[in-house]
Amino acid sequence: MEMENESENKAGATAPFSSRRQFIRAAALTGGAGLLAAGPLPIEAQRSAEKAPLLDLTAATAEVTPFTVHVPQAALNELKRRLASTRWPERETVGDWSQGVPLQKAQALVAYWRDKYDWRRFEARINAFSQYRTQIDGVGIHFIHVRSPHQNALPIILTHGWPGSVVEFMEVIGPLSDPTRYGGRAEDAFHVVVPSLPGFGFSDKPLETGWDVNRIARAWATLMPRLGYKRWVAQGGDWGAGVTHALAHQRPAGLIAAHVNWQFVFPEKLPEHPTPAEQRAIDGASRFANDWSGYFREQATRPQTIGYPLADSAAGQALWI
Repeated sequence: MEMENESENKAGATAPFSSRRQFIRAAALTGGAGLLAAGPLPIEAQRSAEKAPLLDLTAATAEVTPFTVHVPQAALNELKRRLASTRWPERETVGDWSQGVPLQKAQALVAYWRDKYDWRRFEARINAFSQYRTQIDGVGIHFIHVRSPHQNALPIILTHGWPGSVVEFMEVIGPLSDPTRYGGRAEDAFHVVVPSLPGFGFSDKPLETGWDVNRIARAWATLMPRLGYKRWVAQGGDWGAGVTHALAHQRPAGLIAAHVNWQFVFPEKLPEHPTPAEQRAIDGASRFANDWSGYFREQATRPQTIGYPLADSAAGQALWI
């Protein structure tokens, strides 16, 4: 997980990214491995020494195998116990979010998760969709797959970002796959495929480095034909936009179009006299790269270190995300 950035190769160096382009270049060079290995989700399928059993995933094969989400009750009980025993830090010394999540907001979020959030209700929602697992390039990949009732529907693969999951697409699967039920036209229908990125949700966690956006894109280019699709499109946002960009560059057989809502397109040289709109964009990119991306630096350079508190503390993970 080496970052080919001179400032990062110097021990203790904390030189800021000077431009959005440099930030994205660094993201590409880390290959996303830092993000993907940033620490397990609360229900991540991993072997653990904990007394409470976590979700146990049957080893995936090249076959496309139906999958249903069910987390053991003992794991949910353990989660509530951990949330109830959270050790809180002192209150922030400012009156805003400049030092991170305010203590009052943090405690309210954890209280909601501990006392009101209904995981079983969520399980019912996600299990209403057809889900599967299949092994690609040695990693078990989980995905939602909803075929449209419309004969000429166009297959689409939707890729989530960090910190995200297939959940962020659940509200659009219905309108995309069966638009006539929502006032749309049959010719706008899609067969919808929504995979979990490696290391996320119900996909396996890679056991080696190298699962960058290009390797994930190649996995998606394997998945779509495996599902019987010879002509398909792709969409992604956040880290999923990186995967979708990689797909567009690779141009695998069958991919006919790609759409992103975070476009990695930047001029080789910033304008010497930017317009007001361009200046706002430049300033916003600089703020993100230099002040708002501390989590990115940690995950991209020392993912194992941040993994310990994220795996051990439910509250810690909630507030990190």
